[in-house]
Amino acid sequence: MKKIYFLSLVLISSLSYSQILSDDFNYTDGDLLTNNGWTGFSGTGTQSIDVGTANGLIYPGYSGTSGFTGAVEGNAVQLDNTGEDVNKTFTAVTSGAIYYSFLVNVNSGTTGYFAGLNTTGTNFGNRIFVRPSSTSGKINFGISNTSTANYSVTDFDLNTTYLIIVKYDVTTTGSYSMWVKSSGVPPTEVDAGSPEVTNSGSGSATISGFFFRQYSATQNLTIDGLRMYTTWLNTTPCNLVLGAESTNCDAITISLDTYTATIPFTGGGTASYTLNTTNGAISGDNPNSSASGNIIISGITETTDITLTISGDCNIVKNISSPECKPINTLPYNEPFNYTVGNSLGLEQMWTNVNSGDDIVITSGSLTYGSLVGSGNSASFAGVGIDCFTPFTSTTNGTLYAGFMFNVTDLSAVTDNNETYFAVLTDAAQSFQARLFTKKVGTQYQIGFDSASTTTNYDTTLRNENDVVYVIIGYDFTGNLLNAWINPDLSTFNSSTPATLTNTPATAITELGGFLLRQQADANTPAITFDELKISTATTDFLGTKSFDTIEGLTMYPNPVAGNVLHFSSAANADMTVQIFDIVGKQVINTKVTNNSINTTNLNAGMYIVKITEEGKTATRKLVVK
Repeated sequence: MKKIYFLSLVLISSLSYSQILSDDFNYTDGDLLTNNGWTGFSGTGTQSIDVGTANGLIYPGYSGTSGFTGAVEGNAVQLDNTGEDVNKTFTAVTSGAIYYSFLVNVNSGTTGYFAGLNTTGTNFGNRIFVRPSSTSGKINFGISNTSTANYSVTDFDLNTTYLIIVKYDVTTTGSYSMWVKSSGVPPTEVDAGSPEVTNSGSGSATISGFFFRQYSATQNLTIDGLRMYTTWLNTTPCNLVLGAESTNCDAITISLDTYTATIPFTGGGTASYTLNTTNGAISGDNPNSSASGNIIISGITETTDITLTISGDCNIVKNISSPECKPINTLPYNEPFNYTVGNSLGLEQMWTNVNSGDDIVITSGSLTYGSLVGSGNSASFAGVGIDCFTPFTSTTNGTLYAGFMFNVTDLSAVTDNNETYFAVLTDAAQSFQARLFTKKVGTQYQIGFDSASTTTNYDTTLRNENDVVYVIIGYDFTGNLLNAWINPDLSTFNSSTPATLTNTPATAITELGGFLLRQQADANTPAITFDELKISTATTDFLGTKSFDTIEGLTMYPNPVAGNVLHFSSAANADMTVQIFDIVGKQVINTKVTNNSINTTNLNAGMYIVKITEEGKTATRKLVVK
């Protein structure tokens, strides 16, 4: 943890903090929210939201006349049906932060959002979600500025009262953090500790209401003690105000890079502060002495989200998400999925996650199709979840090909005759251009191919679970023709080989620059293992067992290594980068080869995986250190 600045200055503070909204829902038993200052905006008059009879929630330190709310534990909101949604408006907030809190007790938690911030009607600014956990009988809370939530890793109990506190930055970026507490009322944001979820994106720069939503009769919950302020639980405001941060990659390479975060501030120079960051080093303008400026945090490790904590005469927590400093992969491109088993594919340097949900993960072992034997590991996915995207050199002419192995390992969760597309060629902006489908037929499935999101263009062959299939898909820019070759003969494959399936896009594709793996839904996407992705403009790269990522003439010696020097050479003798990982996948060395060697003094005895990169080609070797 890095620290800077601690100066003693005279504190000049203001007590002009304000309450935005307060409601304890202590209406007449069974009364409707719409009779008490709330307005219906969807499904008005249908299964109207009401309060119960003495169903107020109890949370020591927050509820009750001796608690934070200072209100009797009377009645509370009941969200227990499908129907009317309501909101209560207030004077629009157009800058700064909004902190809102409430008590919630979930009886049943069908996935969906149930409360949050809005502007008018369904123009939502921030939403709170609940869903059943993968652990039976448990739930997760989530938050997002869109209809897709980021959920807590922590499991929570049904029929238990929790205090939820949310911080929302009123900007188009809309940074948000959510804390879920089972006991205690944190007096400051710093005391609250790390939030359950923090993220940003798709925010609203104007907030003028709070809403309740009745999504489902099976989403049954009670809410009480709603409070909304411009400071944490109505604490005295801090003159120091942090603006929206910007993040910039220091480099964009296949290795883990570093990034710099810049946080503008105003209201400085009036108090004494101590600044801490969980990663990187703080520099820039000093808010102890400068009225405004930029706090700069540099040297932050890519993929590492950080927290800037300001304490002293203010208690401020700023959560900053890491940008992705990932390169565009050059053609020809080969992906053997040689990553640590259990890793999220989207966190690897050649891939990125484009939404939220369950990860596509690395699984042990490889697939084999004829003489083509996979190397490294493979990727696996099923049902609904994250889509993973990998960019490659933008291609606008000739013919582009993408080949890969896959097998469907489990169809049991898929509804009969349901289809899904799971492998997609995209343009650089991730717009879908060519899609490979599966469709369940009884206990088997068919493979389809189309430029559209649905298709009747299916191969008639019925395939079984665990059949390994090799597919090459290609697009001819000149002829505006998509081809799919299913289980081609790799000893003779060329552009004249008759395709199994063809498709002519209604609108010619002008550019291809990405490949995506997609998880649609439990009832559509079977369990799939995916391996050995190759993308190239030359059919010769798909012949036999040709692997264009092999570094010609690569040698690594001595192995086992007992000294402190490991040597490398290759036919090209070009610049090399070496990454070394221990048996649990932790990177222990990331360095350039100098004078054909690297220093291994700090490696403990044991087994390691070495990844060598030269001229865009990669190879891996096992290394034993004695």
